Amino acid sequence: MELLFSCYSERCYPVGYLNLNSTEKNLNLSRSKFCPTRKSRVVYNGVNDKRDTLRFLDLGHLHYSKNKKFKRGEVSKLFGSINSDVVVGNEDVRNVLEKDESYTKVLVPGLPDESTGDHGSAVTSCSWEWKPKFNVHYERSGSENVNSPPVLFLPGFGVGSFHYEKQLKDLGREYRVWAVDFLGQGMSLPVEDPAPLANESSSKQMDLMWGFGERTEPWASDLVYSIDLWKDQVRYFIEEVIGEPVYIVGNSLGGFVALYFAAFNPHLVKGVTLLNATPFWGFFPNPIRSPRLARIFPWAGTFPLPANVRKLTEFIWQKVSDPRSIVEVLKQVYADHSTNIDNVFVRILETTEHPAAAASFASIMCAPKGELSFQEALSKCQMNEIPICLMYGKEDPWIKPIWGLQVKRQVPEAPYYEISPAGHCPHDEVPEVVNYLLRGWIKTLESQGSVALPLLDDPEFVQYGVSRDLEFVRDGSRRSVEM
Repeated sequence: MELLFSCYSERCYPVGYLNLNSTEKNLNLSRSKFCPTRKSRVVYNGVNDKRDTLRFLDLGHLHYSKNKKFKRGEVSKLFGSINSDVVVGNEDVRNVLEKDESYTKVLVPGLPDESTGDHGSAVTSCSWEWKPKFNVHYERSGSENVNSPPVLFLPGFGVGSFHYEKQLKDLGREYRVWAVDFLGQGMSLPVEDPAPLANESSSKQMDLMWGFGERTEPWASDLVYSIDLWKDQVRYFIEEVIGEPVYIVGNSLGGFVALYFAAFNPHLVKGVTLLNATPFWGFFPNPIRSPRLARIFPWAGTFPLPANVRKLTEFIWQKVSDPRSIVEVLKQVYADHSTNIDNVFVRILETTEHPAAAASFASIMCAPKGELSFQEALSKCQMNEIPICLMYGKEDPWIKPIWGLQVKRQVPEAPYYEISPAGHCPHDEVPEVVNYLLRGWIKTLESQGSVALPLLDDPEFVQYGVSRDLEFVRDGSRRSVEM
């Protein structure tokens, strides 16, 4: 199985790649800027792999050979089997470069290996009361790294801070790391019914869907799970919990919120990393931006849910919360079907069983758009000179890399990394690579440019397209990614 990992810098743009043993009809010369290249070799555990020689006309190409059959739980088995090349190796991997003429091997640190007693940074689950009844769940690690930069992770739709466990345990060894659940999702769902039924006892209420009553509790009178609520949540979380500007990283919906938040609060952001960020959110007009148009829609995600919305929500929620539906969605968004998604599945399923989940889902889906579009938020970040880094899984069926390339065109100085095979959640599929790139980007910014960007600032690589092999260890075996 191949793992393409295209890295684009503003100095040289990709024009495609050519397999010298295949026909030249597959060559895509969509851009005119050309990088002369050298031949590449693949090395596994120090042994040359005499596969097809590749010549690359872009800045990067990685070849990823999976090394073993994974142990899968019941959920993971539904993903199916993937045939793969066999690669053997148990060596400890360090972040070093080994050069040999036209060949460069980059050894990327693997994740903490619990089988060897390395559990990584300890992760602590916490709760923060933002407002009365507004309890926010978050996880943190690396609090002992008092002089290190703070990093905040924002999750995608339908998941929570648990989706960043591989970042918390790994990056927490060097940085202070937080991951937060958005209000209305994960473990930040309300602990009380925002719109209870009038004639039901408290014990029966727990077995019913919350938010389906006729009246709204005072604390939830203005509650709507919107992009602006999450923007304010992140702001107060940074001010009250973290206490200083942060590097903010967001996947999918979290990427939109990260960029949107940074546009309004540049003084609290040191940099933004987008992981397959959704470029749009919300269907209904924003009441501040389009007040007349907003009046046409009598309901915009507030509580209680109108009667017609309740019936529709009940019907849709039965489909959405079905375990089989959850597995099908995960099969779509994870390109690497050998990834163990048992924990992700269980945590999502637990969320759907919360009595507030269905009404919260309806509120999110019907909440108004933000005051700024994705492009407008990006422009404001650019005006405020907020550094941006882009990492996109190539096989994402929802947010295809073209969206990331559009951001790259608008912000040409932003490093862009395209990973394959990786889908909508590259941080969970190839966390070793994402963590390596994130570390390098933060070090570049913290050093004010004296430390080169990973894979992009090597003059020899930019000029000649020198081949690179990214290797890391997972489950006791070495994986190889060629670039």
